[in-house]
Amino acid sequence: MRVMIVDDDETLLQSMHDWFVSSGNEVVAFNRFEPAKRYLAHEQVDILVTDVRLGAYNGLQLVMLGKLERPEMTAIVLSGFEDPVLRNEATNIGASFRIKPIPSEQLLNGLDSAGTQRLDR
Repeated sequence: MRVMIVDDDETLLQSMHDWFVSSGNEVVAFNRFEPAKRYLAHEQVDILVTDVRLGAYNGLQLVMLGKLERPEMTAIVLSGFEDPVLRNEATNIGASFRIKPIPSEQLLNGLDSAGTQRLDR
């Protein structure tokens, strides 16, 4: 599967990249909204993992853009804090909302079946 990761935290971005690569996925990673948006507009992505806060932009916008072209795309929105409003917004657009830090095992295990079903929210 092709996994796209978007997070402005370089350390976390590299860790997630390594996790997904080690589990046998093709991975693309971005630390800014704009290049991620351009990539998502032109390339097939099976799984999108994005931070909710991306500078002046919002990871939920990336999910909405991706879901327009590929409604079956699995999407996970990460946040450093619990926010019921953001959780509800993520759920409404078909994304899972997770709190950082998220253990690699939890993230990877949840994606094992991403090809056949969406993650639980």
